[in-house]
Amino acid sequence: MMTSVELFAGAGGLALGISQAGFKNKAVLEWDSDACETIRANQRLSVRHVKDWRLTETDVRGFDFNSVGGETDLLAAGVPCQPWSIGGKHRGYEDERNLFPDTIRAIVALRPKAVLIENVKGLTRQSFADYFSYIHYMVEFPEVGRRPNESWVDHRARLEKLVTSRGERSRYSGLRYNVVSKLLNAADYGVPQRRERVFIVAFRSDLGVDWAFPEPSHSRRALLADQWIKGEYWERHQVATKSRPQRPAQLSPDLSEDSLFPTTPWLTVRDAIHGLPDPESRLARDIPNHVFQPGAKAYVGHTGSPLDEPSKTLKAGDHGVPGGENMILFPDGRVRYLTVRESARIQTFPDEFVFNSVWSENMRQLGNAVPVTLGQVLARDIARRLRLRK
Repeated sequence: MMTSVELFAGAGGLALGISQAGFKNKAVLEWDSDACETIRANQRLSVRHVKDWRLTETDVRGFDFNSVGGETDLLAAGVPCQPWSIGGKHRGYEDERNLFPDTIRAIVALRPKAVLIENVKGLTRQSFADYFSYIHYMVEFPEVGRRPNESWVDHRARLEKLVTSRGERSRYSGLRYNVVSKLLNAADYGVPQRRERVFIVAFRSDLGVDWAFPEPSHSRRALLADQWIKGEYWERHQVATKSRPQRPAQLSPDLSEDSLFPTTPWLTVRDAIHGLPDPESRLARDIPNHVFQPGAKAYVGHTGSPLDEPSKTLKAGDHGVPGGENMILFPDGRVRYLTVRESARIQTFPDEFVFNSVWSENMRQLGNAVPVTLGQVLARDIARRLRLRK
């Protein structure tokens, strides 16, 4: 069985997806005590894939990666996103929470066959373009470290020479990776949420792997056809005509041609919460984390996620609801907050996975998580390529 190491695990979304893809976890590192307690709670419940994780509550900046030991097939890191988030202070590389250098330190120590890094879309903004390319260079040549008193700009220039100069590149004999990156929308891969995140994937160059991101399996076009051309979506959910949202004013005429959209329909909020009872009903009492949260209101800039579309991006803002992302908008205009269980489904956590803190903290952990399904899709393809090399 292939092995993995997880940095900045949070509540474990990416780690869980990687475990589901067949990797045996050697180390899960996370400094936040609440997130660690979430993982421990699921270990006590013997949740599949989670129960055998080797969790260490620690600050990665002081961790000795050499202590992990043994060969590592995959190093995964959902590097803290606050320095790059559009909703943050945009301090970027000057932010003390910029932990990309420690991720590189882990690569040098563990020499993994593959690396999987996730971060927010904001990292790809033009204002961070130079630093984004710097991250690529550091991953490609991780042993070419930053010298004492050397600025990251000068370090980037040295690394760029290795990339662009054929002579210097041919003379380099240290650890090297083939690096690719891409901005992915989780909805395109079977997650009921429009969540755009940038992923960096690298394979150790001695493996000779020429890797590309998996093609999307789901699409908006297929969803529109399923709803408004075939009508199967409404039949599947037994939604009467009067209870459906308004039909889009303009639909592409070629949606009726099945051959044009071989993908599966995007999953919606309705798909995600299907089978869960009304959180205010007695039946909800028997379902972990399915507790009604009062006080939901809609106003300009705070409108909720339409029931029959993928959810807006769940975020980890104040009280978990910075822009109404954690509310459901029903076709009749009503809104209510998603329960923790519903939010967990939108992030594709299995129903047996529990969150035992207060609502706002649970929502923070969910807002920070990588959707489990998306992590599994990427890790499964990485595993497939690694197996081909054996």
